[in-house]
Parts: sequence; C-alpha cells; structure tokens
Amino acid sequence: MTQLLTIHPTDPQPRLIRLAAQALREGGVIAYPTDSSYALGCRFDDAESARRIRAIRGLDARHHLTLMCRNMADIGRFARLDNWQYRIVRNGTPGSFTYLLPATHEVPRRLQHPRRKTIGVRIPDHALVRKLLDELGAPILSTTLIAPEGDAPLNDAESIRSTFGSAIDLIVDAGPCAATPTTVVDLAQMPPVIVRRGLGDPAILGISQ
Repeated sequence: MTQLLTIHPTDPQPRLIRLAAQALREGGVIAYPTDSSYALGCRFDDAESARRIRAIRGLDARHHLTLMCRNMADIGRFARLDNWQYRIVRNGTPGSFTYLLPATHEVPRRLQHPRRKTIGVRIPDHALVRKLLDELGAPILSTTLIAPEGDAPLNDAESIRSTFGSAIDLIVDAGPCAATPTTVVDLAQMPPVIVRRGLGDPAILGISQ
C-alpha cells in the first residue's frame, strides 16, 4: 500500500524528511513536489527503481531522466561543463530549468541517452526538495509525474494515488505545485537549444529562442 507523508512545503519537518530519505535508500520510488510540478524519484544508483520509473511513465531509453542535484558541485560531478555552459547553468540555478549535458563517468551508462551520452541535471528552488537532497546526500533520479496517457503533470496527492496506486511506494504531500514542467535546455550543442518551454524563462539564461 502506498504510504502518504504530509509535509510542510516551506518548513519541512525533519522527522518526515528522514522518512522520505529512508524510503529512497531502501529502493523506493516516491512522488514528491518540486518548484515546477510533482516528480517521480528514486536513488540515482538503483537500477531496478529506475526501471520502475520508466515503466510507470511509459518511457523508453531515449527519454532523458534528470538528476536532481544539491549544488553546482553535484552537477560538476555528473555532467561535463565548459565555461560557457557553466555560466548558463549558474544563471538559472536554483530554478525551474533542466539542462542536458554530456555525462561524466560517474553516470551509469543505463542512465545516459543511448546515442548522445547525455544526462539531464537541475537544482530545484524548493525548500522541501533541498532538505531531502541534503538528508539523502546524493542526487534523486527524477522525471515529471505525468500519467502515460496524459499530457499534463499531476498536481495533488490524491490524484497521484488514485492514478498510480501501489506502483509508487511513497507520496510526499506538500500541497499543490505550479503544475508546469521545467524548461529543458540542451547544452550539449552549440548554440544551445530550448527543447521544451516550461516554467523557467529562457531570458534568465541569456538565451533567446
């Protein structure tokens, strides 16, 4: 049965954050709020949980999953950035942007795009997620929480539970989110390309497309 944790969105209770981090460490797939929409997440180095996330969303290996990171040091560990890429990421961090970048050797091959060898990374601007990342001490492998037959993110705990049922181990309920996906920016090519327009304004990054 899916567990539900109701957590304050701006002042999350430490005990509940620890429970959510424990669920991730034990191989759980969780639904959790971000600064853009609810997301599915698991421990980044858990192959079975990553497979479950792709199955829940109906995603193939070509769809980028995202490493939700604590800081720029985490991004530098998992993605290769030249100076121009670093400046763009820094301009939009933290915020509702996902950046596609060449993966480092720290990223398992199964998480990289099979042809481009890229990975999605981002640093969220959400107090609960930042606390969860600090408690976990590692990135959360994530994807926007959209039903396979849907085209918009789910935005509340009850609709998530009724849609996915026991496929998800834990729902972290912090109330509704913006219900808009992130803006996805491909920085693995020059000039950069806006792959998906979402909540983040590309003008903040100095990109006009």
